Amino acid sequence: MEIQVLPVETPKTPRSDESGLVFGKEFTNRMFVMTYDKGKGWHSPCIKPYGPFQLDPAALVLHYAQEIFEGLKAFRRPDGSIALFRPRDNFERFNRSAARMCMPELDVDFCLKALRQLLELEQEWVPHSAGTSLYIRPTMIATEPVLGVKPADQYLFYIILSPVAAYYKGGLNPVKIWVSDEYVRVAPGGTGEAKTGGNYASSLYASTLAAAKGYDQVLWLDGIERKYVEEVGSMNICFLYDGKIVTSPLKGTILNGITRRSILTLVKEMGYEIEERALTIDEILDGAESGRLVEAFGTGTAAVVSPVGQLTYRDRTVQLGNNQAGELTMKLYDTLTGIQYGRLPDAHNWVELL
Repeated sequence: MEIQVLPVETPKTPRSDESGLVFGKEFTNRMFVMTYDKGKGWHSPCIKPYGPFQLDPAALVLHYAQEIFEGLKAFRRPDGSIALFRPRDNFERFNRSAARMCMPELDVDFCLKALRQLLELEQEWVPHSAGTSLYIRPTMIATEPVLGVKPADQYLFYIILSPVAAYYKGGLNPVKIWVSDEYVRVAPGGTGEAKTGGNYASSLYASTLAAAKGYDQVLWLDGIERKYVEEVGSMNICFLYDGKIVTSPLKGTILNGITRRSILTLVKEMGYEIEERALTIDEILDGAESGRLVEAFGTGTAAVVSPVGQLTYRDRTVQLGNNQAGELTMKLYDTLTGIQYGRLPDAHNWVELL
């Protein structure tokens, strides 16, 4: 398909003071849009000025939450070039989410072509300052106007871009985590592995409670026994436990994180044994108190690697590493961001230059 490019009549210019960037508040001049109709397939791809959509009040996404999205980044390198990190993996995961939510899949190669064309037009928006990037948000929503619980016959796919600083205001400062045993994120057989908005909406109430108590994130337990650790609100989570890296297995209830996958590759190369098994919350608390648990860190596109400094479960609170980022956590952060920003070699061909 030929991608139509519409002019931007009154373009904005990127902010000159990048120190004022926050996460997800500003957007570039353009977006990519494509529509789907049953029997016709995907059609009318277009790069157009960023702006509101007009949706029918009966659009299925507004009533039955048929929606998926992705998140990836473009990085400005020291030589001025722009790099993408594992973009094909993001669009392949997007298609897995689409299949789970009964939505039409996309041609990955075409999506990568469209993204590259959009980035070439908006490349001045990729910030230059240390720790900044251009966040990329592909999204699909059901637009068919009908009040019936069924997969839609019409969809809208779009990509928007946002220049961002660090996800957490504290940067690499260790986060405080509250463990929820009353509320769960998802249950086995649900949509936990799909990157769909409903998973995040269901997390908001517990996250609000945690924030009111002074915590940064919620650590979710399994939905049946409510004792096995699964993931943190915006991240997968890993533990340096008995000298091994222990993390929850992929069994359909947690997101198959691309950053998680990259981190596990790196720690294996660093000589660590990896155990993908269910850790109980009691194991974690006891391990922190006994010294068997040395470090814990979250992994995700937005935060990259985020050290955990404190965990609270019911009436027990433990600290990790004197509330300082651990040695392994820092090494992983420096290694992965070094690859993304071009400071270190990319031995795995994860990076694609624009």
